[in-house]
Amino acid sequence: MSSDISYTTEEIAKMLKISKLTVYDLIKKGELPSYRVGKQMRVDAADLDAYKQRAKGIKAVPQPVQAADPLHHGASLSGVRPLVVTGQDISLDILVKYMEKGVAGIRPLRAYVGSLDSLIAMYRGESDIVSTHLLDGDTGEYNIPYIRKLLVGFPCMVVNLLSRNAGLYVQKGNPLGLSGWSDLARPGLRMANREKGSGARVLLDEQLRLHGIRPEQLNGYEEEQTNHIGVAAKVASGDADVGVGIEKAAAIVGQVDFIPLIQERYDLVMLKKAENMAWIGALLDILRSEEFRKELQTIAGYDLSRTGEVLFET
Repeated sequence: MSSDISYTTEEIAKMLKISKLTVYDLIKKGELPSYRVGKQMRVDAADLDAYKQRAKGIKAVPQPVQAADPLHHGASLSGVRPLVVTGQDISLDILVKYMEKGVAGIRPLRAYVGSLDSLIAMYRGESDIVSTHLLDGDTGEYNIPYIRKLLVGFPCMVVNLLSRNAGLYVQKGNPLGLSGWSDLARPGLRMANREKGSGARVLLDEQLRLHGIRPEQLNGYEEEQTNHIGVAAKVASGDADVGVGIEKAAAIVGQVDFIPLIQERYDLVMLKKAENMAWIGALLDILRSEEFRKELQTIAGYDLSRTGEVLFET
């Protein structure tokens, strides 16, 4: 393989027929040396080939020793531990930037995964910092009921990152006069939906359950978008009448109105292992710092009144 060829984590996942989280796990364990180009992780073709040879039980041909690359992960960076940070909000990209500058001995890796799948990945040992915004409709509580069920036996800490408005995207001027969850029962309403496991999908499904609305009543319920902007864009273009998401995406897309219906809590989950406590302490310092909060305050729609507060510990 040419030394000039490199692959993204998504390309590797497709080639090896494994999930992206499994690729991140291989990087985290040092089995796939990687490096960052902007916000994207890449793996050189030679390193991928060496991994495949090891997996087949074939001894790899020794490669010439090169000077250490300060951007390289895995075996080439002794003492630096990759941390997988899951979630899609821009606040996480800002947090990772601060972690790269202020937390020694770690290298944060971003995985754009929904809330429920992120918690499952943490249970499997495939993620280190999980962001989640999952509503339990029966209690009105965010995140903790799911964490109690999914992370049984795992000592963990839940810390607030921010709160934000969630609700309905409707077409400009709201021609259908939609105002609340019960309006989703209207016949013929066209829905732009999120993927299973995302916080917005859980919010929608819980509200449908609480209001006695069957998913099959909504045209387009099975058609999934992978982020809030995708849902808002479908509504803005006229391809859908309504979608569920966060206020910020409506502002980004434009030509779509937003009806706020609930303030959702966006929390971080971390496992309280002995080897994690040093970087968890440093992360809490970042969340509570004036510099970090000031940067988040420049983004409309964030409530930072509880940022850095420990909400739950086991």
